[in-house]
Amino acid sequence: MKNIGGQAVIEGVMMKAPKGWTVAVRGPKGDIHVKRERVKELPRILKLPLMRGVIALCQALTIGIKAIEFSASKTYEEEEKPLGPLGISLTIGFALILSIALFILLPLYATKLLGILFTSVSKSSFIFNLVDGVIRILIFLAYIVAIGMWKEMRRIFEYHGAEHKVIHAYENGMELTVQNVKHYSPLHPRCGTSFLLIVMVISIFTFSFIPQEWVFTYKFLSRIILIPVIAGLSFEVLKLSSKMKNNPFISIMIQPGLLLQRLTTREPDDLQVEVAIRAIEEVLRIEEQNA
Repeated sequence: MKNIGGQAVIEGVMMKAPKGWTVAVRGPKGDIHVKRERVKELPRILKLPLMRGVIALCQALTIGIKAIEFSASKTYEEEEKPLGPLGISLTIGFALILSIALFILLPLYATKLLGILFTSVSKSSFIFNLVDGVIRILIFLAYIVAIGMWKEMRRIFEYHGAEHKVIHAYENGMELTVQNVKHYSPLHPRCGTSFLLIVMVISIFTFSFIPQEWVFTYKFLSRIILIPVIAGLSFEVLKLSSKMKNNPFISIMIQPGLLLQRLTTREPDDLQVEVAIRAIEEVLRIEEQNA
């Protein structure tokens, strides 16, 4: 059984396996377009714990950009001119800057202001970072709810649910048909949404090691520098929780991530499930051809 993950894109689904990735997209005429690409074998040192999480994150971003570019080109081929590589790169760059501003700078500055009002916040490193983390999570939840009101994003959330259902069916050894797949849950413990929640929780403890007496600028820059460390730790926690999901304690621990997925997934229709099935079938074909 191959370890397969995925990502919802515009009118489609990307699936990634150890040796390759594919993206299947429903075009304006109803046909399914597919892009297939192999993944280069990584050196052993990059597969070590902690290190592999950072590499997986970078790889996911790179593949994700390619998948979004392909899905946009096929979805809008008969409607309007899609963004080119430069346009997508600028969009991703803007999104990165916005993410840093929303989820690092804003919570940190808000916590600093609260520290002026409440001395316990400014004097205790743990309380400071706990408040900072809670504000970050609240901003993240508000962001998810806000984008979920966007019609196009709701479609992507439906494809997200289709992706999870297909992976569930595959992991349970079921034949990949629409009827078999549609009965599975749209929630999955290895979801990137759960990963983001784990990142936020681990960041609270990691940032507690930053000296409280540091000035605001140093605190802000150190948070950016520590992103790879937090990503590596979060990746290991996510893999462990997925392997031990039947453990009663782990089962309780993953519930917040599954609850959060209720905001980022929707029940897909049969056509969306069909696209997700096509994506996983294509990536399994890559695995078979390069076994």
